[in-house]
Amino acid sequence: MKNRKRNLRWIVIFILVLSAVCYTQYPKLSIISGYTAKNLASCVYIAGRTEASVIDNDHKAGLISLATEQINATSTSATATVFGMHKRQAVYREGLGVVLLPKDTELPDSYLVPQRFQVSSALPYPQGHGSPRDTVFPEVDYTQLQRGLDQAFADPEKQRTRTAAVLYKNHLVAERYTGGFGPQTPVLGWSMTKSVLATLYGILQHQGRLNVNEKPGLAPWEQDGRREITYDDLLRMQSGLSWEEDYGGISDVTKMLFLSEDMTTSQAEQELAGPPGSVWNYSSGTSNLLSGLLRKSLADPQEYLDFPYRELIDKIGMHSMLLETDLKGNFVGSSYGWASTRDWARFGLLYLNRGKWGDSQIFDPSWADYVASPTAHSGQDYGAHFWLNAGGKYPDAPRDMYMANGFEGQHVFIIPSKELVIVRTGLAEDPDFELNAFLREVIAAFP
Repeated sequence: MKNRKRNLRWIVIFILVLSAVCYTQYPKLSIISGYTAKNLASCVYIAGRTEASVIDNDHKAGLISLATEQINATSTSATATVFGMHKRQAVYREGLGVVLLPKDTELPDSYLVPQRFQVSSALPYPQGHGSPRDTVFPEVDYTQLQRGLDQAFADPEKQRTRTAAVLYKNHLVAERYTGGFGPQTPVLGWSMTKSVLATLYGILQHQGRLNVNEKPGLAPWEQDGRREITYDDLLRMQSGLSWEEDYGGISDVTKMLFLSEDMTTSQAEQELAGPPGSVWNYSSGTSNLLSGLLRKSLADPQEYLDFPYRELIDKIGMHSMLLETDLKGNFVGSSYGWASTRDWARFGLLYLNRGKWGDSQIFDPSWADYVASPTAHSGQDYGAHFWLNAGGKYPDAPRDMYMANGFEGQHVFIIPSKELVIVRTGLAEDPDFELNAFLREVIAAFP
């Protein structure tokens, strides 16, 4: 009788533990299958990679490895499940990228798409689309430069570097690719997209259409302390709005990216955790809120879709770039910008040249100073949608370096004092990819 009671007690405990695990973990399955379907479809239909390449190289780590996924070529979509549950579908739309469909939701019969303004130039890269000039700078130690690239690719299994490029004095002086990637392969920038989004605000300010010190004036905010929030507060991630940026479970950011139809509302609906300017809190929701506010600042949905390409992306020749939108047609400015390594380098070069591209001044030179000036309470690590080295986070890199950073080690480094732009993309970040060591070795090649 005692043994039966003991066994019954353990059965009850097992059921309770299993129930608790299911309660906490089961909802995550939709996030996992959603991420997997979305990433597979984007890598295949935007980057032109094979289904097998993505599954074998991108989806074999962590919780993503629990998913079973496949491409559906006839519908330009991908589906994924976890243990046969929580089936999610991601669909590619020409010009808009891939969208992850919420449950019981279908694509609309018609939708607006951006107009592109692509004019190929025969000038050598990076000014045009011709082959880079074979330029040799006597002051550059090219042997040391190759050692720097060797360092980035030395341990493929651990470092997982895919591409790297170095530009000096507006010239491409080194690049390297691996694993089926090349100069024209679009790479997902993840949060590097935030820096692209911020640049659109710099352009609006340069054109006299907006001032970042103004307040957005959202009607629901007028009833409480949120009415004091400015565009500057949002660009600097110091709005005071509550937000949980946790990718390990169900949080504000994962619900936004993998469950929401309109990603611009997730942050706007949050309450204040503190007065604007009193706290720094990194938030992808803030970037998508800014994307929605950008839409409100322009004449109509078509101008909103055209604006980034007409005024920035195609204007500087970043023809490989694609900004994906959510189901409501909003740019996912927090995360979903794709571009080739050379085009990401073009973006860095625009900042190195303080907004000047050819005969065009894309944004005012002071905007480069603005995004690279430290934000209060960030430990001198953050500016305005750009990361900084002002506090010496990377001790072997100059303090004036600022950068667009993204998940899994996507980086565009801008180093004015060295006249350098360095790009690195891959699937690993510190400590697996030792960023300071890479920067030290590359920078050592330049005076």
